[in-house]
Amino acid sequence: MSYPDLLTPAEKLADAKKQLSLPRIVVICGSTRFMTEMNEADLRETKAGKIVVKPGCDMKSPHELWSDPVEAEALKVRLDDLHRAKIRLADEVLVVGDYIGDSTRAEIAYARSLGKPVRFTHPEVDPDA
Repeated sequence: MSYPDLLTPAEKLADAKKQLSLPRIVVICGSTRFMTEMNEADLRETKAGKIVVKPGCDMKSPHELWSDPVEAEALKVRLDDLHRAKIRLADEVLVVGDYIGDSTRAEIAYARSLGKPVRFTHPEVDPDA
């Protein structure tokens, strides 16, 4: 008896997106110092008909949710995990800003390891260029 090839989770996700006729999903990455630029990129990508996901918290700006340093560190770990999930969900990555720090560099490497296309608002900062 022969068994059909089993689909990977990524293949199942791609198939589900196709069956649902979902538009392309783009995840915005970059330093949260570029939140204004991320919001502009969100507008432009949305206007182009894409579903956009991006960082939802700017932990560099003061807020009561991360005022306690211990809670802030735990939240940062959870947000990093959440952003990697957004990268897995997305069809492509858009890196915003003219600076690439360690976190963004790791996100780019992660996206590329998954075979996701990566675009840059400032192509000269591509660590692989």
